[in-house]
Amino acid sequence: MLAQAGLPAVPGVLHRPSAIEPYLRFIGQTLKQFPSLTAARLYAMVRERGYGGRPDHFRHLIARHRPRRAAQAYLRLRTLPGEQAQVDWAHFGHLQIGRARRPLMGFVMVLSWSRQIFLRFFLDARMESFLRGHVAAFEAWGGAARVALYDNLKSAVLERRGDAIRLHPTLLALAGHYRYEPRPVAPARGNEKGRVERSIRHIRDAFFAGRRFADLDDLNAQAAAWCMADAGERACPEDASLRVGQAFERERDPLLSLPATPFVCEEVKAVSVGKSPYVRFDLHDDSVPTTEVQRTLSVVACERLVRILDAQRVVATHARSWDRGEVIEVKQHVQDLVDSKRAARAHRDTDRLVSAAPACRDLLRQAAERGEPLGRMARALGELLDPYGAAELQRAALDALGRGVPHVSAVRLALERRRLQRHDPPPVAVPLPEHIQQRDVAVRHPSLAVYDHLTEPDDDPS
Repeated sequence: MLAQAGLPAVPGVLHRPSAIEPYLRFIGQTLKQFPSLTAARLYAMVRERGYGGRPDHFRHLIARHRPRRAAQAYLRLRTLPGEQAQVDWAHFGHLQIGRARRPLMGFVMVLSWSRQIFLRFFLDARMESFLRGHVAAFEAWGGAARVALYDNLKSAVLERRGDAIRLHPTLLALAGHYRYEPRPVAPARGNEKGRVERSIRHIRDAFFAGRRFADLDDLNAQAAAWCMADAGERACPEDASLRVGQAFERERDPLLSLPATPFVCEEVKAVSVGKSPYVRFDLHDDSVPTTEVQRTLSVVACERLVRILDAQRVVATHARSWDRGEVIEVKQHVQDLVDSKRAARAHRDTDRLVSAAPACRDLLRQAAERGEPLGRMARALGELLDPYGAAELQRAALDALGRGVPHVSAVRLALERRRLQRHDPPPVAVPLPEHIQQRDVAVRHPSLAVYDHLTEPDDDPS
């Protein structure tokens, strides 16, 4: 330290050798053969050879003697307009949809020459969403680049052995449909697709940070507007005199033209129908006709719609749900089941009641402990559900539970009290079920004139 400061050395001060010096040759040879060997394992090896120092001090010394990887220089990669696009996923946290916690994934595609960004958010990173992102980007740009660079994600690369690469067959089908070349980058070479990496960083800082949105559709609408407006106002690195939006207008013509029809990106999955007429798909249950039980069907799903098919025949159609544990039903499917199995009516009423007002489950349980007839009570609560609604029935059931009176009368009293407080009119009586109306017949009142002869005097002398 004195010599580095330009001061003369103090005579009589000797350099004290370190306890690790006798082992430096062994440590250097070992690290040369095993560069990633941990300090803990190396400490155990040196200690077996007589080293007596402490492990924390040894770890500090090894950090100084461990060989450093030489810095690499990279060539600046330049592309022509319409030649290349770069693709990647980005994770933006999670969205809570009902009882489901869905990952919020951003699909990002960037044109390498103009730096035009396409951004679309999905609730998963499945292959179908990956394909939908490509199709949406090509349609937004009006064309496709000749080469698309991918990282080694499973949606693109299934297997890699040296220079031999096995691409995902569905991605190859998409590339063949739009006539572009899918090209994976080398492993651990993020610089080869640095344009999309920097774009993702720019999206996080300039778009997503502090962003408020109502739902996924609102977020995607804001992302599309941002890509064409704010993101297009950046300076184009390939031509400093142009903005990204202006460079993108020049890059439109060299892009590959789109085919007449877009690539089909529907998710297809084989499902088995059990004894109940429902199929399990994506964390929720969808109803099917009762004639399809104990069979294997196909689910064909897009972002908005779920179709259930038996070969080419459409069995049922439902709106796509992203919630967890939701039961999506067609009223006729359930009605057919109830009509065919009258014995299941009581269970069906209870399931419908508990699904609409979960507090009724505890109400029925406490009523059963008191010996109340559950079937009659479930029917009575079900009769209150339609005129008052699920929300009011839930509040009334909680009120009855809070007062310790698990009875229909307590629920009815709470409903009426809340109705009077709101000054609402009495609910309209629910009409009788159709099967009861069909049993009713008109009773004709007979004429009583036939009984008049009983009051007439008897003319017979006998």
